[in-house]
Amino acid sequence: MSTSPLPATVFAMNPVHLPELFPPSLMVRLQELATIEPGLVVQDFTDPAAARALARAEVLITGWGCPHIGAEVLDTAPRLRAVLHTGGSVRSMVGDAFWDRGLTISSAVDANALPVAEYTLAAILLAGKDAFGLRERFRAERVHPAPGDYATVGNLGRRVGIVGASRVGRRVLELLRPFDLSVSLYDPYVADSDARALGAVPLPLDELLRTSDVVSVHAPDTPETYRMLSRDGLALIPDGGVLINTARGALVDTEALTDELVSGRISAVLDVTEPEPLPVDSPLYRLPNVFLTPHIAGSLGNELARLGGAVVAELERLVAGLEPAHAVRRAELAISA
Repeated sequence: MSTSPLPATVFAMNPVHLPELFPPSLMVRLQELATIEPGLVVQDFTDPAAARALARAEVLITGWGCPHIGAEVLDTAPRLRAVLHTGGSVRSMVGDAFWDRGLTISSAVDANALPVAEYTLAAILLAGKDAFGLRERFRAERVHPAPGDYATVGNLGRRVGIVGASRVGRRVLELLRPFDLSVSLYDPYVADSDARALGAVPLPLDELLRTSDVVSVHAPDTPETYRMLSRDGLALIPDGGVLINTARGALVDTEALTDELVSGRISAVLDVTEPEPLPVDSPLYRLPNVFLTPHIAGSLGNELARLGGAVVAELERLVAGLEPAHAVRRAELAISA
């Protein structure tokens, strides 16, 4: 990839994330693989120091806070060969000019899928035990429910519907395999045989919603998926059902979901909303049947080092003359996050 032993590499991200993504051991390994200008983390490509670094750069390591890499930026980086992104989606970071030049880009989306899938698995299992509802009841009544009150509680045979076989969706399906659950999948881009190979029964969306005790959303945020869970769709979820959303809030009709939750007919575990955050007077903050978290399912804290490790592994491959293991293809962007 490079005419020099170590490719000139520049960080482009909010510098606050750098030590989280690359703790000392990873930074040492990175410096063994690349020539990195000490102390330079680019947030503004028009800055003179950034422009000088870009003129030499063969690799950009990007992350949250990276500016858009448009044609003008690429004109200042004639030696650039690859972008290694420590985050997930690259859709807003690069555009036609990048793809037209045949440059390589990879993403840590697979590494970031794991904590989202872990959060989802925990939510599914806790929802099946009615842990969220029983916690609220225990808080209010401060006595154990009568044995008969547990008739509908438990994960044996619980019907779980997965909406979207994205990287996260596939990870969730993988994590669900050891459990005695009945799992279905809706994804228009996945063949029925492939869905079964993933451990799920393929179903149309309406049927999945109608037959699932727990619905977990993992589709990408695209124009086609905007509010794919409409008022009519949400009404199909059985009474007492649970909606889990760790994808994007735009996939669900917020007004319709709020009405369903205010009625108490269903419950929800929401790590994402539209808008995000919700208005301060939203009833979802105080409803006992809503478990609301501030977009924490993805990589946070020490999990960020997993993303940095993924980029180091990609750089190792590039230095060895290999293709990235997690390259992003232009054609994939229309149906991925």
